[in-house]
Amino acid sequence: MRIDIFTLFPEMFAGVLSSSILGKAREKELVDFQVTNFRDFSESKHGTVDDTPYGGGGGMVLKPEPLFRAVEALLPGGKKPRVILMCPQGVTYNQSLAEELAQEEHLVFICGHYEGYDERIREHLVTDEISIGDYVLTGGELAAMVVIDSVVRLQPGALGNQTSAVEDSFSTGLLEYPHYTRPAEFRGWKVPDILLSGHHANIERWRLKESLRRTKARRPDLLSKLELTGEMKKLLAELEREQGQEKSAEEKS
Repeated sequence: MRIDIFTLFPEMFAGVLSSSILGKAREKELVDFQVTNFRDFSESKHGTVDDTPYGGGGGMVLKPEPLFRAVEALLPGGKKPRVILMCPQGVTYNQSLAEELAQEEHLVFICGHYEGYDERIREHLVTDEISIGDYVLTGGELAAMVVIDSVVRLQPGALGNQTSAVEDSFSTGLLEYPHYTRPAEFRGWKVPDILLSGHHANIERWRLKESLRRTKARRPDLLSKLELTGEMKKLLAELEREQGQEKSAEEKS
């Protein structure tokens, strides 16, 4: 996979792209990152990339010329990749979109600053607008890093254990089950006996049940979107009975 990033602050990406999973994926040549300062494509002697908005108003707006020149220099008549604008007006990012983008051979990210973009950038240059949430950031760099990390870790070979990506929260539509490691007892808190049993079928059932329990408690909206299997329905019924018993016991006490 090739990932091109256009930003006014390329130094922000240096540590992120060379560390952890992203750095290892780069070393394995699973992904090639190219970071470009689109100020280099300004025709102004001062490197101007923004201007005041027509019609008045506060803030500065990114001009279309530098970004068009930058992206078009990258793609001289070749196949146009997904060109992604990190933008609070875009679709809200989720795991499903991460998995879709992970299938692409080439992604381009545009990270803006200032008040916004000239509308012609949205209409004629980009293919996707993505938001990572309903809050305001100084620019698109941090948002692009989030999307890039979530996409690269899905590349075959990027993770030491590929099942990790499959079992992560949101990959299955559920929040992930609790994890434990050594020691089996710490400060009186014990690892659940089932995880020490060596009975893999029972462990898998326990993990699914705990994923359902956690999702039901913390993100019930995810359950409402999920197509439940017969086993999931049984486990949810068990959880309902257990919660009813716990409530009854509390009332008696």
